[in-house]
Amino acid sequence: MDMSHRKRPGETIFAILMLALSLFLLWQAVAISGFSALSSPGSFPMAASFVMSVAAVVNLVRTLGAGPEGPGFLTTILTRRVVVFSLLILGFGLLLEPAGFLPAALLFLLAAMGFLWRRGPLRVAGIALVALVAIYIVFRLVFQVVLPEGLVPEQQILSGIRAQFSAEAPE
Repeated sequence: MDMSHRKRPGETIFAILMLALSLFLLWQAVAISGFSALSSPGSFPMAASFVMSVAAVVNLVRTLGAGPEGPGFLTTILTRRVVVFSLLILGFGLLLEPAGFLPAALLFLLAAMGFLWRRGPLRVAGIALVALVAIYIVFRLVFQVVLPEGLVPEQQILSGIRAQFSAEAPE
């Protein structure tokens, strides 16, 4: 069986990141309860992260021994689309708490759909609004997930709607 493989662009960086993540998870697993007993709460996470760390070391050694990487990390792995979408997700995460879910999600959907779909602005805005309303109905109203309120007085709007539907009909 031939175990050699051609090293892809970014494979060494990925192997190093996997080892770093595995060691971080092992450190966090040890912090749960230490090596106090085999039946302690942290024993399974320690075992799993230890196996993950050993596999990451084996993978890193194999990757380093496979020879030089081919060119093309920026053109195949870290493309402009990946960078822009990562920045959009970061912006959504940073804007979520101060602005609230509805404005942050609307801006994210508008920017993401405008960047990826490249249709007219009215079409993008219409689809983004429909998607946002569907997401809001499913998560906030059906599953009752608490979303960051932010700038939109969501509780007042919802209680106003409930008051309209629960008001008794005049006699």
